[in-house]
Amino acid sequence: MSSSEIQKTRVINELRGFIRKLLQDPKILEQSLDITRRRLAEGGQGDVMAHIANEISETTSVHIPEDPSEHSEADKLFLELLREVINEEQALY
Repeated sequence: MSSSEIQKTRVINELRGFIRKLLQDPKILEQSLDITRRRLAEGGQGDVMAHIANEISETTSVHIPEDPSEHSEADKLFLELLREVINEEQALY
């Protein structure tokens, strides 16, 4: 197996575990969106996505490392998607 295949398998397995967690506790999504909505509205206080990640980790069963350099591909994808959903939501108003 090549290193890129190993990397893809690792990311897929991580995403599967994450999706499983979301299915087991649907409140995680609502809480994460609320946190992202509030933090993005507060504006530029350093790395807003790091603050979002930390607050999600503190208030839900999802653990995202405090240091953005330690974020996995699944962490990054989840945070990107949260930002996109909130930005699209705000564009509707």
